[in-house]
Amino acid sequence: MNNYAEVQAKAPIREPERQYYFIEICRKKVQEESERLGRPLTFCVTTFGCQMNARDSEKLAGILEQIGYQPEEEAQADFVIYNTCTVRENANLKVYGHLGLLKHRKKDRPGMRIALCGCMMQEPEVIEKLKKSYRFVDLIFGTHNIFKFAELLAESLARNTQVIDIWQGTDQIVEDLPVERKYSFKSGVNIMFGCNNFCSYCIVPYVRGRERSRKPEDILKEIEALAKDGVTEVMLLGQNVNSYGKTLEDPINFAELLRRVEQIEGIRRIRFMTSHPKDLSDELIEVMRDSKKVCRHLHLPLQSGSTRILKAMNRRYTKEQYLELAQKIRHEIPDISLTTDIIVGFPGETEEDFQETMDVVRQVRYDNAYTFIYSKRTGTPAAGMENQVPEDVTKDRFDRLLALVQELAKEQTARFAGTVQEVLTEEENSHKPGYLTGRMSNNLLVHFPGDKSQIGEYKEVRLEECRGFYYMGSIVNPSAISR
Repeated sequence: MNNYAEVQAKAPIREPERQYYFIEICRKKVQEESERLGRPLTFCVTTFGCQMNARDSEKLAGILEQIGYQPEEEAQADFVIYNTCTVRENANLKVYGHLGLLKHRKKDRPGMRIALCGCMMQEPEVIEKLKKSYRFVDLIFGTHNIFKFAELLAESLARNTQVIDIWQGTDQIVEDLPVERKYSFKSGVNIMFGCNNFCSYCIVPYVRGRERSRKPEDILKEIEALAKDGVTEVMLLGQNVNSYGKTLEDPINFAELLRRVEQIEGIRRIRFMTSHPKDLSDELIEVMRDSKKVCRHLHLPLQSGSTRILKAMNRRYTKEQYLELAQKIRHEIPDISLTTDIIVGFPGETEEDFQETMDVVRQVRYDNAYTFIYSKRTGTPAAGMENQVPEDVTKDRFDRLLALVQELAKEQTARFAGTVQEVLTEEENSHKPGYLTGRMSNNLLVHFPGDKSQIGEYKEVRLEECRGFYYMGSIVNPSAISR
């Protein structure tokens, strides 16, 4: 304990220098343990939830590899980290289930370490439960201080007690920490953190904090470095990218940021997630329409087609405004792929409200829709609302919605049959040996014959057979392509 106090006292004050100091402290500890065991120490980061969490996990992995850990499957790993989600109750239950299995594994392997981080850790009742019933977890931290991971790990390695460090909020953004990307050719890039929308069903603003945008120069510097390292596709990430730039001293909007990213040499595709319908501007639609790099895919969460329910959700648009926006996007960008999120069974939802949602689905004809049964999240306004919809009613509506979504999405997907499309080859197909899986600009998946040497390459692929939400295809000779 005294030794660790001395270590802390010598640490730099400034970031990220402070974290690189603790990375070195951890590296020495890990090296000593590796030499004692006669093998490298291993880790596994398991991600629950959204692309923001996936990007955070890449940062955790980058720090761990710099410390000296090597990646391994969870069942064999010396250090297991769960980066948690709390958008729905089921996500929490899944984590507790996994922890139950880890408890038995740790008994058999006393040197094993377990860490929990992410959105679920920002809930006070979760922390109390972990303190009481999950004392075998070594390290617990949240969303706001993920940059502090090396420092917290150093403390955990130095002490023989559970280390918990939860911040209730921050305006701090720490740049230039290590990242270990899952793919060599594509990468997520955080452009902002937090959310100011406070939809009445959503816990994200409470666990991710208020909106704060990264400086455009830091974003562009990161993407330029990624491009030099072989990345050709970037996904710009934020809870609502349309709000980007509003918290900066020198504000710029998201459309302007896209223009600047498009200028970066080596970047061939630009994606982004997620857009809130309330503030998707005409300027952004124009940038997407005119761009050679911004992908022909837009995720535009609806949540409900009923204006009355949308008001209760605090979504700040009406059914008519949403339909007008979708129509404008389709008119300006005819080949756009529109996807959405829809919640069924929000408190007070009637059959009439549900039919309004079905009407929007029929009119917009989404290429895909992520449908969810409403999940009550403690601490949100919706959790205390009256007229909670009975489970059997919600399930019936969910099944009817899903059937309609699937029917229309198959029709939408089929419109590309027989065409030749540019596909970024992403990975070997896990179900069909000798096949690869790639993604079109509009986010549709294509499976086609090939070998792993072609992963990361752009291929012209003829779409031969539509199978609902994906295509079977074959690579064509570039000289034979006619458009």
